[in-house]
Amino acid sequence: MIMSPVLVTGASGYVGSWLVMKLLRDGYVVRATVRDPTNVKKTKPLLDLPRADELLTIWKADLGQDGSFDEAVAGCTAVFHVATPMDFESKDPENEVIKPTINGVLSILRSCKKARTVKRVVFTSSAGTVDVKEHQQMEYDESSWSDVEFCRRVKMTGWMYFVSKTLAEKAAWDFARENGIDLISIIPTMVVGPFITTTMPPSMVTALSFMTGNKAHYHIIKQAQLIHLDDLCAAHIYLLNRPEANGRYICSSHEATIYDLARMVRERHPWCSIPKKFDGIEEGIEVVHFSSKRLLDLGFEFKHTVEEMFDEAIQSCIEKKLIPLPENGKVVDAGEEEVGAKDIVHGEEERARIAIG
Repeated sequence: MIMSPVLVTGASGYVGSWLVMKLLRDGYVVRATVRDPTNVKKTKPLLDLPRADELLTIWKADLGQDGSFDEAVAGCTAVFHVATPMDFESKDPENEVIKPTINGVLSILRSCKKARTVKRVVFTSSAGTVDVKEHQQMEYDESSWSDVEFCRRVKMTGWMYFVSKTLAEKAAWDFARENGIDLISIIPTMVVGPFITTTMPPSMVTALSFMTGNKAHYHIIKQAQLIHLDDLCAAHIYLLNRPEANGRYICSSHEATIYDLARMVRERHPWCSIPKKFDGIEEGIEVVHFSSKRLLDLGFEFKHTVEEMFDEAIQSCIEKKLIPLPENGKVVDAGEEEVGAKDIVHGEEERARIAIG
């Protein structure tokens, strides 16, 4: 087992913060990078974690500045690269999202090469690198790559994220092969579950879109593949410590349609305003499968159910006052109408770059 020190980029984000928590719990010495260590809103949730006072240090680093990670990486035995620019509202996605994502991963890999102490890099990729194509398949594995030109032509919601992650992962593989770096990429599907961050994680905006009436995200979740945040972070640590691991690994435990998810949440949380019909989405659509066979064949086991994912995610949103509860405690029946909060993320926060997986 590689113990310490290990580096986590994007440590104040949804995936990064939970990964830091699990690493600390397992006894790793963790270096967590953030763009602004003086931002208490970002760093306090990390510093409040159990064992943070003895095992955690916060480091300043920026994906947009080449060499910015040199100091943090030096002496580390492993790097988890989780951070990525995320801005669906960008006015200049090529320069604000795509190029920084590609340049960022290459900058980190150059820092790893320079350090000479890093035994393995675990890169958090995305399902958006696999299945965004003109013609949908019913099953995907690690051999599949998204069609970047199709994304740029159609410009569907989140297109710049799909392009940035696809090109960044391909660039990372090229660099790793040319420079002898042991690289693993983990490909999570939609990440759902409880969270440490104080703001709404971007993936939760999509996962709970049927609760909030955020119609722009319905097509992303209409045939959803899902992974619990805790399972995803456990898989990161598992892949770090399996010497035989190599290449890409899909990490996805469940699949469902938007109708399946809406029905499940409506039954378990009857106070929620959830429509029974979604315009433009047929009720009889089939699920699309992402195969996690490579990961499972390596011995990894998923621990969480889809019910746990959404129950715990909704509970976190309630505790952090990110989902409006019904007035006077009355249960709201959405019936055939799409009612409720139209957006659970304030515009300013949604436009900001948020470090995620």
